[in-house]
Amino acid sequence: MGRLLRRAIFFFVLIGLAAPAAAMDPILMFVFSVARDMIESNAARKPADKPLPHMGSNMELPKVYPGTMVEPEHLRMLIDDCFPYLSEARRGEIFDSLHAGLLDPKNAAMRAAMIDHFAEKAFAVRAAQLRLQKMSTREKEFLAGEFKKEIATLPAEEQARVAELLREGLLPVPSDFNQLLLGTVEGR
Repeated sequence: MGRLLRRAIFFFVLIGLAAPAAAMDPILMFVFSVARDMIESNAARKPADKPLPHMGSNMELPKVYPGTMVEPEHLRMLIDDCFPYLSEARRGEIFDSLHAGLLDPKNAAMRAAMIDHFAEKAFAVRAAQLRLQKMSTREKEFLAGEFKKEIATLPAEEQARVAELLREGLLPVPSDFNQLLLGTVEGR
């Protein structure tokens, strides 16, 4: 599951969000698009010949990524600040995956763009988290109802995958809203 999560999040971060055209609240569109992207990346994923290397905490990090002014520790702090809903281990997986991608010589020409894109998406996740935290219970219940309507348009297999993402706490929403969404998806 770790390798699947790394690939799904890495795909989400580097490819971006494809928001569906719907008359939904922008925050709900964001959450729904994250779920869809994670599902689609999982479905489109080809099995890897070998897993991504685990960087671990004992590996010496470069001072900056070649061709950039960005230090690995800045990315680690960005991940910790923008993905607080994920466990420390999951945030470590994101860092390891992004770090490996940035150090890959094949990505030399795209390093700065990859970092910019990741930072943009990370800040969007954090902004969504903050906005959802400030919402009242009534507003969250309304959004959960709208989320349920959107989920109902998905095939049963994708509905099950969204429920699994919610069970694992992988969508970029506060834990109380995650439980509310899970309850609506599971019909509680």
